This record gives sequence, structure tokens and C-alpha cells, in this order.
Amino acid sequence: MPVLRVRSQRLPPPGGEEGIRTPSPYKFKSPLTMSNMIPELPDMPDIGPDDDFRLVIKKLSLYIAENIRMPSTFEQLRTTAAGDCLRHLVDHLVLSCDHPAIVNALLALKWHYGAITEDKGLNDARASGCEIAAWRLLTHLSEREAVDYCLYEIPDPALEANRQSDEEETSQANEHSPLLARAWTESMANPRRKHEFPNPTGNNRRSLLLQSLTRLTMSMTGEVDSDGEEEDDPTSPFINLNALEIAAIADAKRFLSQNVVQKIITGIWNGDIIFWDNLSVHTEKKPRFYNPHTADPFSRLRVPKYLKSFEVVFFASFLFLYYAVLVERHPTRITPLEIFLYLWLAAFSYDELSEWIDAGSIFYAADIWNIFDMAIMAIGFTYMVLRIVGLRTQNEELIDLAFDVLALEALFMVPRVCSILSLSPYWGTLIPCLKEMAKDFIKFMVLVVIIYLGFLTTFSLVGRDSFPLRDMTWFLTKIFFGSTYVGFDIMRKIDPVFGPPLMILFVMLSSILLMGSLTGMLSNSFSRVITHAREEYLFVYSIYVLEASTSNRLTHFYPPFNLLALVIFRPLRLFLPSDDKFRRARIILLKATHLPIVFTIAIYEWIRGTSLKGATYSAVKAPPHGAPIAIPAMMRKLAGPRREMRGRRSVTSLQSDQAAQGRPGMSSLERRISVHQARQAEEAQEDSTYAERATDVEVRIADLAAKIDRLTELVIAMQTQQSKTLGDVSLS
Repeated sequence: MPVLRVRSQRLPPPGGEEGIRTPSPYKFKSPLTMSNMIPELPDMPDIGPDDDFRLVIKKLSLYIAENIRMPSTFEQLRTTAAGDCLRHLVDHLVLSCDHPAIVNALLALKWHYGAITEDKGLNDARASGCEIAAWRLLTHLSEREAVDYCLYEIPDPALEANRQSDEEETSQANEHSPLLARAWTESMANPRRKHEFPNPTGNNRRSLLLQSLTRLTMSMTGEVDSDGEEEDDPTSPFINLNALEIAAIADAKRFLSQNVVQKIITGIWNGDIIFWDNLSVHTEKKPRFYNPHTADPFSRLRVPKYLKSFEVVFFASFLFLYYAVLVERHPTRITPLEIFLYLWLAAFSYDELSEWIDAGSIFYAADIWNIFDMAIMAIGFTYMVLRIVGLRTQNEELIDLAFDVLALEALFMVPRVCSILSLSPYWGTLIPCLKEMAKDFIKFMVLVVIIYLGFLTTFSLVGRDSFPLRDMTWFLTKIFFGSTYVGFDIMRKIDPVFGPPLMILFVMLSSILLMGSLTGMLSNSFSRVITHAREEYLFVYSIYVLEASTSNRLTHFYPPFNLLALVIFRPLRLFLPSDDKFRRARIILLKATHLPIVFTIAIYEWIRGTSLKGATYSAVKAPPHGAPIAIPAMMRKLAGPRREMRGRRSVTSLQSDQAAQGRPGMSSLERRISVHQARQAEEAQEDSTYAERATDVEVRIADLAAKIDRLTELVIAMQTQQSKTLGDVSLS
């Protein structure tokens, strides 16, 4: 067994030529100067509380671009020294930044860097850095402050300017003022009416974001065109979006999967955090904690959990009508059950159209079940057209074809009824895997079709005297799906010379090479996606919660009651103004039709509150009634001195600082090491809450890096203590 010998070497005396050797990255100008042991910090962005959103993005982009210059993975930025600049940035923002849109700006930068196609490795590293900084900043805040930051919507500067000008012009307006201009100004300046005008969502929102891509992080000096005027604000597509919506657009799946963010989303799902507290004409949309003593009971209709529950009930009744119509199958007339089926289909289609308009195609297409909804609508309307035309023309074949088309509805409607299972973590993690495997399968089938068409053309021309094109197509299809004996039986009939070698080649390609490759590719796709399936599941879950709760529509009618609002109020909008009386009428109709649903929700919440009284929830909960409510950081900044915000730290940091300051005789080096150890404890706690599974190699690298850091600190402390002792002796 080999023996390792270690020879120690004495340190040179202080003041020698070499001085004290210290490990990198620390550098000393003098061996006895403790301040030189701390590495120089980069220049931090100076973000003021009154800076506009565009300026905040530019200041952060300058810092990110200056300090992240090498391609790095997400894990490297999170666990190694490559992400030190992000730790310094988060510490700086926690102590000195009061801007409420700071998380929005970081996530907007994440989208910006992630969408750039040039220098993909570096820009992906910067995008990951912005995402890490965003959720690390939230971990240093209290839960109430995290809610304020995540649900803060970027205001529209033009809307604020119009509101101020409207207040000035209202006092000067008289009967001689232009009615059209005044009505337009009032409608645009009133934030409660913004749902009546088209918002830049969906494809329009995506196109605006792509147009603003190259101008988002340009120079801070301000861009001007040839006429000397400042160009349009590239951040305008982000207006009226909160941080969670920006994260969904930017595909910040790791940010949305963090515990602090999921607590907020779960609070929205359960109705602990609401955006509408009452159903009145002058109510405004803003995030707040639900208070059952002051909130309107009808506001519970907007809770995503109850929306999903009623959706399941609606689909169950839809499925019942579907089976009843197919079993009845009346060939000569439309029965009452069929009329109800048409009404249910129309209500479902109108509700999906409203959801698509409110959420936009980006959020709408992110939910895989919405694809099933589109198929249900397409098949349903095809059946209606064929059925009506067949009855009008007395065409029995067309009527039978209509019922055959309706039978296809079960392929999508039955899984849609069971979509409630996707909210379970077990079933919800399988859906993203199947989705990605389906994408890879479709891509692979393109190659299969190309090879199949090539062999089909060859066999059809070679065996044109023996088999027609139709029979040859069916034979090759059987061979491809495993019936290889069919090919061996007909290969000599196709052609005695070219038939056998071509058929053997086709069988080898289809049964061995292509099918084996497909199986291996799908297996790799499943193993690749399953490692991030939790993030994918939480991403889809978060999008569903956001699109169900953040709509700007004041009154939301459940299907099939939405048909009443469509029939009554939609024609009136053509010749009546959408004023307060119009909105009040919609509220009255909503309360009259949804009273049984609200009563059921109230009974459920009373039973749930009684049975779960005293239980502990993981979601963000509102403070107890009568207790002082935590004032948001923005309100504290406006109402009091800034030191309240600057004193905001994590509990671990405050306890470590108090312990270090309370111990008498503690040296400056020991205080610094104590603070550094406290930060390491925070990072260890952060790693424990991080949801992504790391591989064994990454875990070993992270452990080795931590051991090297601890060993470096120990060597520095020993060398410094020894040099200090030698210095004291020489002075004495």
C-alpha cells in the first residue's frame, strides 16, 4: 500500500519579500490589512423608487451584461462562484431598492435574453441569471411583501397622464364641449373599462414583444430617431402584466416552481388572494387578501378552484346529453335532448372564446386541455351542420354521417371530463411527458412517411402487373406494423428479381431500424422530460390559475348562463353606451342566475372552515381579522422613512448579525467569517427548497466546491491569526 508523505513549510516572516501567500480570489495590498481580504464588489445598479420601468430594465441589463460574460449553466450560476454577482445583486436590491416592479423587470430581462438567437450560450446564461436573481429576491422578503411584488401590475404611463388631464378638463367641460372626444377620453382614462377595449394579448402581445426585442436593453442615454424625437417605449407590451404573467410569457418555469411563488399561486387557487372583493359598478381590480366579513359573496365566483369544480359539473352534464342523443338517434327530427345539446355546445364555445380573448393565445395554448376543447367545438359544429343539412334535404346518408361524426366527440370529451386528474401531482407530471413524446413522435413520423412513400412508389411500379396501387399500399402498411410474413409471401409475385431484395430491405428498415430507433427515442424523451416534469406540471397549473383569475372582465357568467348575457346584452351594445347602468344590469343578471352556486360555495366554505379550524396551510393566508395588516413595501416607502425598507433582511442574516455584534471581544475577521457562514447557511436552506433534481455528478461537484470554500476560509483564518501573532511579537 503506498505511503503518502506530506512536508510542511514554514511561512516567511512578515515583511519578507514574498509576504503571506493567500489563495485566490482574495488579494492583499498589505498582509495585515483586513479590509483587503474582501473581494471587490462590482458596481451596483442605482435604482430609484421613481424610475420608470424602462429605466429599471436598462440599469439591470447593464449589470447583468457586465458581470455575466461566459456561458454557464443554471446549476453553475446557482452553486458556483460564477453566480457570485447574482448574490451581490440580490443583497444590494434587498437593502437599497424600493421599486415595486423590480421582479417584473428581472423576469422581462429573462424573456429578452432567452429570446435572442445569437450567441445562445451566453444569452441563456444571462437569462438564467435573471431568473435566479428574481426568485432569490423573493426569498429575502416576507410573504406579504412577496405577494405585493409578484402581483404588482406595471402601470400605463399614458393612462396616468390621461387620468390627470381628465381631472383638469372635467372642471372646464361644459355643454359646448365635444361629446365624442370627451367620451373617448373618459373611457380610456377609466381603468375599470379597460376590458371593453382590446388589450395587446395573445398573438398581438407576442408580436409586440418580438418587435421590442432589439430595443429593450439599449443604451441608457435614450434612443432618438432621425427627427430627434424619442422612439416608442419597447417595454409597452409588458404594461398591465404582473410578475407571474411575465414569468409565464418568459417560460420561467424554475421561477414559477419555487415554494415562495407556489404559495402565492396556491393562495390564488384557494381564494385566499383575490382580485375582486365585491361586485359593484365602481369596483377596481387589485390583489388583496380575502376577508369574508367585508367581501361580496359573489366575488367567490372568480376563485379558480370553484371555476374548475363547476367546469367538471358542466362537462358531466354535457357528456350525459351527448350519450342521450346518440342512444336516442332520431333520424327524422330534432328532439328536445338534441336542442339542449346544441345549447350546451353553444355555451361551451362562447365561454372558450371569452377565455381566449381574456387570456390571450399564449396562455390559452399553454394548457393542453384547451386543444381538446378546440377539437370538441370543431366536431360539434360539424355535426350540427351535417345534421341540419341532412334534415332539410331528407338525405339519410348525410344524417348517418352526422351521427358518425358526433361519435368522434367521445375521443375528446371523455378525457376532458377526467381532466380534473391533471391537478394531481402524480397525473399532472405524466401529461407533460406524454406531450413531449407526442411531439417527438410526430417529428419522427415525417422520416417514416418519406421512406414509406419511396418504397411504395418503387413497389407499385415494379409490381404494376400483379398488384394495383391500393392493394400495394395496404400490404406495405401491414408490413410496417409488424406483419412481415405478408411481405415474404408476395415478394416474388411483385418481381422475381427485384422483389425479394427490396422486400427484405423494407422489412429490415421498418421492423428493426425504424421501430427500434423510435422506441429508443421515445424512451430518451421520457427520461429527459420526467426529470423536469414537476416544473412542467407547476407551469401548466400556474398558467391555469392565472388565466382563470387575472381577467379584466368584471362579470363572468358560468355556462350555460353566459348565453343569457350574450342574447340580452350583446345586441344592446350596438346602440346603447356601455355606461354604469349597463354594467349594473349585468351585475343584477349575474346575481339572479348564480345565486344557487354562490349559496353552495358558502355552505362548502362554512363546512370546510369548521372542519379545518386551527389547521396549518402552506399557502399564503390573510392576517387574522382585527390584527394589524402588514403594509406593503411601496406604501411604507411613501408613508415613512426609507430605513424600514433598507432594514429588510432575512431572519437568518439578522440573527447572525445580532449574534456577531453581541459578543464582546470579537475580532473583525471573526465577524466577517460569521456573516459569511450565515450566508452559506442561507444558501444551504435555499438549495434544500430548490425543486429541480440534480444528478449525482452535480451533487458531488457542489459538495466538493463547498468543501474547498470551507478549507479556504480555514487556511485564511489560520494564516491571519498567525501573522497577527507574529506582528504583535515583533511590535513588543
